[in-house]
Amino acid sequence: MTFVRGVLCLVIVLASSWAVAQGTADKGGADTRRSGYQDMGEALQKMQADDTANPGMLFVQLGGQLWGKAAGAAGKSCADCHGGVASMKGVAARYPAIPKGSDSPVDLEGRIDLCRTANQQADRLPSGSRELLALEAYVAHQSRGLPVSPPDDPRLAPFRAHGKDLWQARQGQLNLSCANCHDDNAGRKLAGVTIPQAHPTGYPIYRLEWQTLGSLKRRLRNCLVGIRAEPYAYDAPDYVMLELFLMDRARGMPLESPAVRP
Repeated sequence: MTFVRGVLCLVIVLASSWAVAQGTADKGGADTRRSGYQDMGEALQKMQADDTANPGMLFVQLGGQLWGKAAGAAGKSCADCHGGVASMKGVAARYPAIPKGSDSPVDLEGRIDLCRTANQQADRLPSGSRELLALEAYVAHQSRGLPVSPPDDPRLAPFRAHGKDLWQARQGQLNLSCANCHDDNAGRKLAGVTIPQAHPTGYPIYRLEWQTLGSLKRRLRNCLVGIRAEPYAYDAPDYVMLELFLMDRARGMPLESPAVRP
């Protein structure tokens, strides 16, 4: 199925002569960016909007339990340092960012792991693990409805520029870039599904295809496999740089986490 989707995407790209602007504005100045939520059917929109029906909320609840649970040699919980979860309001909207004492950015996953290793003296949680996704979802949920607000840190500029280069670079056996699908053909159909503009406003996200919550990193890896390219290593900084570019591209759009997608 992945191969078929990749071939279909190639056909669409070759056949298409029109382009959707990179998610900013039309000629009249109106914001033409669309969240994947707006491209879904009414049933899935209702599932996301109703916290009692949204399966991603199960991870938010688990994250709340982990927030108050002591871990590591220090015997500390997240709450011991940060207090109530209200202190996390707006945090997810500002990541990736460069943490104190570092010269390179981390995403929200990386920030959680830094807290675990430095403050709790605990082992890092594996990328994509249920516990890490739950903590991410719990933190991100506190910013639901707030606008994406990437930090105005000049040190981020070269990392964001590299993310843009990755977005536009053709890769894999199908010789496609992220932009070919999500800029040039957003709104068209691929295997019966609307191609989104790929704004990262809902992560961590519950995808019916996965039957579980997943990170933006997982989505990016899926796309790389779809164009028959070799995914970057799990700890590669390329994912953070791509996220930096995508979050800047979505600046001002409201966060939705935990979002639901097909």
